[in-house]
Amino acid sequence: MKTTLFSILFAFSMTLGFAQSGEKEVKIKTSAICEMCKERLERNLGLSKGVKYANLDLKDKVMTVKYNPKKTDVASIKETIVNTGYDAGDAVADQKAHDKLPDCCQKTAAAHSDMKH
Repeated sequence: MKTTLFSILFAFSMTLGFAQSGEKEVKIKTSAICEMCKERLERNLGLSKGVKYANLDLKDKVMTVKYNPKKTDVASIKETIVNTGYDAGDAVADQKAHDKLPDCCQKTAAAHSDMKH
């Protein structure tokens, strides 16, 4: 019991310590359309150095990213989104990456977030 309590307290203090050490959050509007887009973006951002959390809200197409500013910055996060084939705020998607997306995920496709691919 003491070990479990200690583990919980330790994990909480580490989480609190990290949050206090300067973790930042940014919200970036994207051109994502569907669940496949969401999975692709979250996976690619999750693999990026310094990114702790990435979640795309398909309803408003906004990507929320929590990151360690000592390891990455907003420009790098936007670059990852752009290089994945999606717009990131005012940064336009890399054309070659966009053209490699499935047809249903390209900007000209109609929204279809309720469809499964």
